[in-house]
Amino acid sequence: MSYRIEDLAAAPNALSEHYSRFRVADRLLLTGHSHQAWPDVALEGQIEALTDAAEYVDGKWDRAAAKADEVADGYRRLLADPGGEIGFGANTHELVLRFLSALDLRRRPRLVTTDGEFHTLRRQLARLPEEGIEVVRVPVEPVDTIAERIASEVDDGTAAVLVSLVLFETARIVGGLDVVAAACARRGSELLVDTYHALGVVEVDLAALGLSDAWVIGGGYKYLQLGEGNGFLRLPPHADRFRPVITGWFAEFGELADEKDPGLVRYPLGAARFAGATYDPTSHYRAARVLRFRAEHGLHPAFLRPLAQHQLGVLATAFDDLALPPDVVDRDRQAPRSAYGGFLALRCRDARGLQAALAERGVRTDARGTYLRFGPAPYLSDTQLTDAMAALGEVVGG
Repeated sequence: MSYRIEDLAAAPNALSEHYSRFRVADRLLLTGHSHQAWPDVALEGQIEALTDAAEYVDGKWDRAAAKADEVADGYRRLLADPGGEIGFGANTHELVLRFLSALDLRRRPRLVTTDGEFHTLRRQLARLPEEGIEVVRVPVEPVDTIAERIASEVDDGTAAVLVSLVLFETARIVGGLDVVAAACARRGSELLVDTYHALGVVEVDLAALGLSDAWVIGGGYKYLQLGEGNGFLRLPPHADRFRPVITGWFAEFGELADEKDPGLVRYPLGAARFAGATYDPTSHYRAARVLRFRAEHGLHPAFLRPLAQHQLGVLATAFDDLALPPDVVDRDRQAPRSAYGGFLALRCRDARGLQAALAERGVRTDARGTYLRFGPAPYLSDTQLTDAMAALGEVVGG
Protein backbone atom coordinates (compact mmCIF):
# COMPACT_ATOMS: atom_id res chain seq x y z
CA MET A 1 0.00 0.00 0.00
CA SER A 2 1.17 3.52 -0.74
CA TYR A 3 -0.18 6.88 0.37
CA ARG A 4 -0.41 10.42 -0.86
CA ILE A 5 0.38 13.33 1.41
CA GLU A 6 -3.30 14.26 1.16
CA ASP A 7 -4.24 10.90 2.69
CA LEU A 8 -2.11 11.57 5.72
CA ALA A 9 -3.00 15.25 6.04
CA ALA A 10 -6.70 14.40 6.27
CA ALA A 11 -8.56 13.78 9.51
CA PRO A 12 -8.42 11.01 10.44
CA ASN A 13 -4.95 10.35 9.10
CA ALA A 14 -5.04 7.22 6.94
CA LEU A 15 -2.06 5.71 8.80
CA SER A 16 -3.36 6.27 12.31
CA GLU A 17 -5.36 3.03 12.45
CA HIS A 18 -2.07 1.12 12.36
CA TYR A 19 -0.91 2.83 15.57
CA SER A 20 -3.89 2.10 17.76
CA ARG A 21 -1.89 0.98 20.79
CA PHE A 22 -0.29 4.41 21.02
CA ARG A 23 -3.72 6.05 20.44
CA VAL A 24 -2.23 8.50 17.97
CA ALA A 25 -5.64 9.56 16.63
CA ASP A 26 -6.78 10.60 20.11
CA ARG A 27 -3.67 12.36 21.39
CA LEU A 28 -1.55 15.31 20.30
CA LEU A 29 1.85 13.61 20.26
CA LEU A 30 4.24 16.24 18.95
CA THR A 31 7.36 14.41 20.10
CA GLY A 32 7.91 12.68 16.77
CA HIS A 33 11.54 13.84 16.60
CA SER A 34 12.27 12.13 19.91
CA HIS A 35 10.06 9.06 20.22
CA GLN A 36 7.58 8.25 17.48
CA ALA A 37 4.78 5.82 18.13
CA TRP A 38 5.37 2.22 17.15
CA PRO A 39 3.00 0.60 14.65
CA ASP A 40 0.87 -2.14 16.12
CA VAL A 41 2.87 -4.80 14.26
CA ALA A 42 5.80 -4.09 16.60
CA LEU A 43 4.06 -6.39 19.07
CA GLU A 44 4.31 -9.23 16.53
CA GLY A 45 8.09 -8.84 16.61
CA GLN A 46 8.17 -8.89 20.40
CA ILE A 47 6.01 -12.03 20.51
CA GLU A 48 8.15 -13.73 17.86
CA ALA A 49 11.25 -13.06 19.96
CA LEU A 50 9.67 -14.71 23.00
CA THR A 51 8.34 -17.60 20.92
CA ASP A 52 11.78 -18.33 19.46
CA ALA A 53 13.41 -18.11 22.89
CA ALA A 54 10.87 -20.54 24.33
CA GLU A 55 11.17 -22.98 21.44
CA TYR A 56 14.90 -22.92 20.75
CA VAL A 57 16.34 -21.68 24.08
CA ASP A 58 20.05 -21.02 23.47
CA GLY A 59 19.59 -22.03 19.86
CA LYS A 60 17.63 -18.83 19.28
CA TRP A 61 20.79 -16.91 18.38
CA ASP A 62 20.88 -18.10 14.76
CA ARG A 63 17.36 -16.74 14.34
CA ALA A 64 18.28 -13.54 16.16
CA ALA A 65 21.25 -13.11 13.82
CA ALA A 66 18.90 -13.33 10.84
CA LYS A 67 16.80 -10.52 12.35
CA ALA A 68 19.94 -8.45 12.88
CA ASP A 69 20.86 -8.98 9.22
CA GLU A 70 17.39 -7.77 8.22
CA VAL A 71 17.80 -4.63 10.32
CA ALA A 72 21.27 -4.04 8.88
CA ASP A 73 19.78 -4.22 5.37
CA GLY A 74 17.23 -1.62 6.44
CA TYR A 75 19.93 0.76 7.59
CA ARG A 76 21.90 0.19 4.38
CA ARG A 77 18.85 1.25 2.36
CA LEU A 78 18.37 4.34 4.51
CA LEU A 79 22.02 5.31 3.95
CA ALA A 80 21.94 4.40 0.22
CA ASP A 81 24.96 2.26 1.03
CA PRO A 82 24.18 -1.26 -0.21
CA GLY A 83 27.63 -2.67 0.58
CA GLY A 84 28.09 -0.95 3.91
CA GLU A 85 29.30 -2.83 7.00
CA ILE A 86 26.80 -2.29 9.83
CA GLY A 87 27.60 -3.05 13.46
CA PHE A 88 25.12 -2.87 16.32
CA GLY A 89 24.85 -1.65 19.88
CA ALA A 90 22.10 -1.11 22.40
CA ASN A 91 22.64 2.62 21.91
CA THR A 92 24.93 4.99 20.07
CA HIS A 93 26.95 5.77 23.19
CA GLU A 94 28.46 2.30 23.42
CA LEU A 95 29.28 2.47 19.72
CA VAL A 96 30.95 5.85 20.12
CA LEU A 97 33.03 4.37 22.94
CA ARG A 98 34.20 1.51 20.73
CA PHE A 99 35.05 4.00 18.00
CA LEU A 100 36.99 6.29 20.35
CA SER A 101 38.84 3.31 21.80
CA ALA A 102 40.10 2.41 18.32
CA LEU A 103 41.76 5.80 17.77
CA ASP A 104 45.42 6.41 18.46
CA LEU A 105 44.79 9.15 21.02
CA ARG A 106 48.33 8.92 22.37
CA ARG A 107 49.77 10.05 19.06
CA ARG A 108 46.84 12.26 18.07
CA PRO A 109 45.30 13.56 21.32
CA ARG A 110 42.87 15.99 19.67
CA LEU A 111 39.17 15.72 18.77
CA VAL A 112 37.09 18.29 16.91
CA THR A 113 33.34 18.61 17.40
CA THR A 114 30.67 21.34 17.74
CA ASP A 115 28.87 22.95 20.62
CA GLY A 116 25.55 21.66 19.27
CA GLU A 117 25.96 17.90 19.59
CA PHE A 118 23.45 15.60 21.25
CA HIS A 119 24.21 14.55 24.82
CA THR A 120 25.70 11.22 23.70
CA LEU A 121 28.70 13.10 22.34
CA ARG A 122 28.44 16.23 24.49
CA ARG A 123 28.84 14.51 27.84
CA GLN A 124 31.49 12.00 26.81
CA LEU A 125 33.60 14.58 25.02
CA ALA A 126 33.28 16.96 27.97
CA ARG A 127 34.90 14.32 30.19
CA LEU A 128 37.88 13.46 27.99
CA PRO A 129 39.86 16.68 28.55
CA GLU A 130 40.29 15.58 32.17
CA GLU A 131 42.33 12.69 30.76
CA GLY A 132 44.56 14.87 28.62
CA ILE A 133 42.56 14.81 25.36
CA GLU A 134 42.11 18.18 23.66
CA VAL A 135 38.53 18.70 22.53
CA VAL A 136 37.82 21.61 20.19
CA ARG A 137 34.18 22.73 20.09
CA VAL A 138 33.31 24.73 16.99
CA PRO A 139 30.26 27.01 17.47
CA VAL A 140 27.34 25.85 15.34
CA GLU A 141 26.28 29.40 14.56
CA PRO A 142 26.29 30.53 11.87
CA VAL A 143 25.26 27.13 10.51
CA ASP A 144 25.90 28.10 6.90
CA THR A 145 29.67 28.20 7.52
CA ILE A 146 30.01 25.44 10.10
CA ALA A 147 31.53 22.86 7.72
CA GLU A 148 34.30 25.21 6.61
CA ARG A 149 35.03 26.23 10.19
CA ILE A 150 35.22 22.60 11.33
CA ALA A 151 37.51 21.74 8.42
CA SER A 152 39.86 24.58 9.35
CA GLU A 153 40.36 23.03 12.80
CA VAL A 154 41.57 19.68 11.49
CA ASP A 155 45.33 19.36 11.85
CA ASP A 156 47.97 16.63 12.07
CA GLY A 157 47.18 16.07 15.74
CA THR A 158 43.47 15.52 15.16
CA ALA A 159 42.39 11.92 15.65
CA ALA A 160 38.78 12.47 14.64
CA VAL A 161 35.97 14.90 13.92
CA LEU A 162 32.57 14.10 15.43
CA VAL A 163 29.58 16.01 14.04
CA SER A 164 25.84 15.66 13.42
CA LEU A 165 24.12 15.73 10.05
CA VAL A 166 21.06 17.39 11.68
CA LEU A 167 21.42 19.48 14.83
CA PHE A 168 19.29 18.12 17.65
CA GLU A 169 18.27 21.47 19.15
CA THR A 170 17.29 23.41 16.05
CA ALA A 171 16.75 20.76 13.32
CA ARG A 172 19.15 22.61 11.00
CA ILE A 173 20.80 20.36 8.44
CA VAL A 174 24.59 20.67 8.44
CA GLY A 175 25.61 21.04 4.83
CA GLY A 176 29.03 20.75 3.27
CA LEU A 177 30.27 17.79 5.28
CA ASP A 178 32.16 16.68 2.18
CA VAL A 179 34.51 19.60 2.93
CA VAL A 180 35.10 18.15 6.40
CA ALA A 181 35.61 14.68 4.94
CA ALA A 182 38.21 16.04 2.52
CA ALA A 183 40.05 17.85 5.33
CA CYS A 184 40.10 14.64 7.37
CA ALA A 185 41.44 12.66 4.42
CA ARG A 186 44.26 15.16 3.91
CA ARG A 187 45.31 15.00 7.55
CA GLY A 188 44.75 11.29 8.14
CA SER A 189 41.92 11.98 10.62
CA GLU A 190 38.68 10.06 11.00
CA LEU A 191 35.20 11.51 10.55
CA LEU A 192 32.20 10.26 12.54
CA VAL A 193 28.76 11.57 11.50
CA ASP A 194 25.70 11.27 13.75
CA THR A 195 22.62 10.70 11.56
CA TYR A 196 20.14 10.00 14.37
CA HIS A 197 18.07 13.14 13.70
CA ALA A 198 18.22 12.64 9.94
CA LEU A 199 17.30 9.04 9.13
CA GLY A 200 13.62 8.66 8.37
CA VAL A 201 13.00 12.34 7.70
CA VAL A 202 15.93 13.44 5.50
CA GLU A 203 17.12 11.57 2.43
CA VAL A 204 20.67 10.36 3.13
CA ASP A 205 23.01 9.14 0.42
CA LEU A 206 26.52 8.73 1.82
CA ALA A 207 28.24 8.74 -1.55
CA ALA A 208 26.33 11.80 -2.77
CA LEU A 209 27.19 13.61 0.47
CA GLY A 210 30.87 12.80 0.07
CA LEU A 211 30.80 10.59 3.17
CA SER A 212 31.77 7.21 1.74
CA ASP A 213 34.84 7.10 4.01
CA ALA A 214 33.02 8.31 7.13
CA TRP A 215 31.99 6.40 10.21
CA VAL A 216 28.24 6.83 10.71
CA ILE A 217 26.12 6.29 13.81
CA GLY A 218 22.37 6.38 14.30
CA GLY A 219 19.44 4.39 15.59
CA GLY A 220 15.76 3.66 15.38
CA TYR A 221 14.38 5.25 18.55
CA LYS A 222 13.23 8.43 16.83
CA TYR A 223 11.82 8.78 13.30
CA LEU A 224 12.16 5.13 12.32
CA GLN A 225 9.73 3.88 15.02
CA LEU A 226 11.95 0.89 15.82
CA GLY A 227 12.16 1.50 19.56
CA GLU A 228 15.12 1.08 21.87
CA GLY A 229 18.13 -1.17 21.38
CA ASN A 230 18.76 -0.50 17.70
CA GLY A 231 21.86 1.67 17.60
CA PHE A 232 24.14 1.12 14.63
CA LEU A 233 27.65 1.96 13.49
CA ARG A 234 28.36 2.02 9.78
CA LEU A 235 32.04 1.25 9.20
CA PRO A 236 34.01 2.87 6.37
CA PRO A 237 35.97 0.68 3.92
CA HIS A 238 39.25 1.21 5.78
CA ALA A 239 37.88 0.10 9.18
CA ASP A 240 39.75 -3.21 9.17
CA ARG A 241 42.96 -1.52 10.21
CA PHE A 242 41.47 -0.47 13.57
CA ARG A 243 41.60 -2.51 16.78
CA PRO A 244 39.10 -1.12 19.31
CA VAL A 245 40.29 -1.38 22.89
CA ILE A 246 36.70 -1.73 24.07
CA THR A 247 35.82 -5.04 22.45
CA GLY A 248 33.21 -7.67 23.25
CA TRP A 249 33.32 -11.42 22.91
CA PHE A 250 30.83 -11.33 20.05
CA ALA A 251 33.82 -10.16 17.99
CA GLU A 252 35.10 -13.75 18.17
CA PHE A 253 31.70 -15.43 18.05
CA GLY A 254 32.62 -17.39 14.94
CA GLU A 255 35.70 -18.98 16.51
CA LEU A 256 34.70 -19.67 20.10
CA ALA A 257 35.65 -23.34 19.79
CA ASP A 258 39.23 -22.47 18.85
CA GLU A 259 41.97 -22.56 21.43
CA LYS A 260 42.75 -19.05 22.66
CA ASP A 261 46.12 -17.47 23.19
CA PRO A 262 45.60 -15.23 26.24
CA GLY A 263 48.28 -12.87 24.97
CA LEU A 264 46.71 -12.32 21.57
CA VAL A 265 43.44 -10.54 20.83
CA ARG A 266 42.39 -11.20 17.27
CA TYR A 267 39.78 -9.26 15.32
CA PRO A 268 37.57 -10.44 12.48
CA LEU A 269 37.03 -8.49 9.29
CA GLY A 270 33.93 -6.39 8.78
CA ALA A 271 31.37 -5.13 11.24
CA ALA A 272 32.07 -7.91 13.76
CA ARG A 273 35.37 -6.13 14.45
CA PHE A 274 33.40 -3.59 16.52
CA ALA A 275 30.98 -6.08 18.08
CA GLY A 276 29.92 -5.99 21.71
CA ALA A 277 28.55 -8.83 23.79
CA THR A 278 25.26 -10.45 24.81
CA TYR A 279 22.25 -8.22 24.17
CA ASP A 280 18.46 -8.48 24.16
CA PRO A 281 17.59 -9.57 20.59
CA THR A 282 13.97 -8.55 21.07
CA SER A 283 14.99 -5.13 19.77
CA HIS A 284 15.97 -6.58 16.39
CA TYR A 285 12.86 -8.75 16.12
CA ARG A 286 10.73 -5.66 16.70
CA ALA A 287 12.80 -3.52 14.34
CA ALA A 288 12.71 -6.09 11.55
CA ARG A 289 8.91 -6.29 11.72
CA VAL A 290 8.52 -2.51 11.77
CA LEU A 291 10.89 -2.10 8.83
CA ARG A 292 8.76 -4.56 6.85
CA PHE A 293 5.66 -2.56 7.79
CA ARG A 294 7.26 0.65 6.61
CA ALA A 295 8.23 -0.94 3.30
CA GLU A 296 4.72 -2.35 2.84
CA HIS A 297 3.21 1.11 3.37
CA GLY A 298 5.68 3.05 1.26
CA LEU A 299 7.18 4.89 4.22
CA HIS A 300 10.56 5.46 2.62
CA PRO A 301 12.68 8.64 2.69
CA ALA A 302 11.61 9.82 -0.77
CA PHE A 303 8.03 10.01 0.54
CA LEU A 304 8.68 10.91 4.17
CA ARG A 305 10.84 13.93 3.31
CA PRO A 306 8.12 15.87 1.43
CA LEU A 307 5.58 14.76 4.05
CA ALA A 308 7.76 16.18 6.83
CA GLN A 309 8.22 19.40 4.84
CA HIS A 310 4.46 19.67 4.47
CA GLN A 311 3.89 19.14 8.18
CA LEU A 312 6.58 21.66 9.13
CA GLY A 313 4.87 24.14 6.82
CA VAL A 314 1.53 23.57 8.56
CA LEU A 315 3.13 24.10 11.98
CA ALA A 316 5.10 27.18 10.91
CA THR A 317 2.10 28.82 9.28
CA ALA A 318 -0.09 28.11 12.30
CA PHE A 319 2.59 29.57 14.58
CA ASP A 320 2.99 32.71 12.48
CA ASP A 321 -0.78 33.23 12.46
CA LEU A 322 -0.71 33.40 16.28
CA ALA A 323 1.45 36.56 16.11
CA LEU A 324 2.89 35.85 19.55
CA PRO A 325 5.35 38.25 21.24
CA PRO A 326 8.79 37.42 19.78
CA ASP A 327 10.48 38.10 23.12
CA VAL A 328 8.41 35.22 24.54
CA VAL A 329 8.55 32.73 21.67
CA ASP A 330 9.80 33.01 18.10
CA ARG A 331 11.16 30.92 15.23
CA ASP A 332 14.01 31.25 12.77
CA ARG A 333 12.81 32.63 9.44
CA GLN A 334 16.25 33.19 7.90
CA ALA A 335 16.68 29.78 6.30
CA PRO A 336 14.28 28.05 3.89
CA ARG A 337 12.20 25.13 5.13
CA SER A 338 14.40 22.72 3.18
CA ALA A 339 17.29 23.61 5.52
CA TYR A 340 15.58 21.81 8.39
CA GLY A 341 15.12 18.21 9.41
CA GLY A 342 11.92 16.94 10.98
CA PHE A 343 10.80 19.31 13.71
CA LEU A 344 9.99 22.96 14.36
CA ALA A 345 12.25 24.57 16.96
CA LEU A 346 10.90 27.66 18.74
CA ARG A 347 13.28 29.83 20.73
CA CYS A 348 11.58 30.69 24.02
CA ARG A 349 12.10 32.79 27.08
CA ASP A 350 10.92 29.80 29.13
CA ALA A 351 10.89 26.68 26.96
CA ARG A 352 10.37 24.22 29.82
CA GLY A 353 7.58 26.30 31.29
CA LEU A 354 5.74 26.31 27.97
CA GLN A 355 6.33 22.59 27.57
CA ALA A 356 4.80 21.90 30.98
CA ALA A 357 1.82 24.16 30.28
CA LEU A 358 1.19 22.45 26.94
CA ALA A 359 1.37 19.04 28.62
CA GLU A 360 -1.42 20.13 30.98
CA ARG A 361 -3.52 20.73 27.86
CA GLY A 362 -2.71 17.32 26.43
CA VAL A 363 -0.06 18.46 23.94
CA ARG A 364 3.19 16.47 24.16
CA THR A 365 6.26 18.44 23.08
CA ASP A 366 9.74 18.69 24.54
CA ALA A 367 12.31 21.34 25.39
CA ARG A 368 16.07 21.46 24.89
CA GLY A 369 17.77 24.50 26.38
CA THR A 370 16.00 27.59 25.06
CA TYR A 371 14.14 25.65 22.37
CA LEU A 372 10.60 24.26 22.48
CA ARG A 373 10.36 21.50 19.86
CA PHE A 374 7.24 20.49 17.93
CA GLY A 375 7.86 17.17 16.20
CA PRO A 376 5.22 15.94 13.75
CA ALA A 377 4.94 12.31 12.62
CA PRO A 378 3.46 10.55 9.58
CA TYR A 379 0.36 9.39 11.51
CA LEU A 380 -0.76 12.90 12.56
CA SER A 381 -3.33 14.89 10.61
CA ASP A 382 -3.01 18.56 9.75
CA THR A 383 -5.86 19.28 12.14
CA GLN A 384 -3.91 17.75 14.99
CA LEU A 385 -0.93 19.92 14.12
CA THR A 386 -2.95 23.14 14.08
CA ASP A 387 -4.76 22.15 17.27
CA ALA A 388 -1.41 21.68 19.01
CA MET A 389 -0.20 25.09 17.86
CA ALA A 390 -3.48 26.70 18.90
CA ALA A 391 -2.83 25.37 22.39
CA LEU A 392 0.50 27.21 22.38
CA GLY A 393 -1.38 30.41 21.62
CA GLU A 394 -3.67 29.79 24.57
CA VAL A 395 -0.73 29.09 26.86
CA VAL A 396 1.17 32.23 25.89
CA GLY A 397 -1.97 34.35 25.89
CA GLY A 398 -2.82 33.10 29.36
